[in-house]
Amino acid sequence: MATFYYTKTHEYIKDAGGTYYLGITDHAQDKLGDITFVELPEVGAEFAAGDVCCTVESVKAVAETYAPVALTVTGVNTRLENEPELLNKDAQGEGWLITAEVKPAELAALMDQAAYDAMEK
Repeated sequence: MATFYYTKTHEYIKDAGGTYYLGITDHAQDKLGDITFVELPEVGAEFAAGDVCCTVESVKAVAETYAPVALTVTGVNTRLENEPELLNKDAQGEGWLITAEVKPAELAALMDQAAYDAMEK
């Protein structure tokens, strides 16, 4: 079973058995509205915690997605190039942005599901 970790800025990291997926939460996609374009980084790119790593554009706004922890990009969701609306349909499933190499110990600084749900959005 996958474990989700969350940020106050509505990003998540999903640990699916040692494969780490980064994306925006369902709450974030809902606030953005219809997503029209996603800019993803190159495989191999490295980001420090808090760095902008992706950009999501919608009919309402352009939103920057921040690296929740230090990470190295190991893959990108190429489906989003032709199907950016996948983020609206399944943000925390098929609508992931990147896969990344992270240090699992750093995930402890993020919120678990209960803390994220309790956060005032």
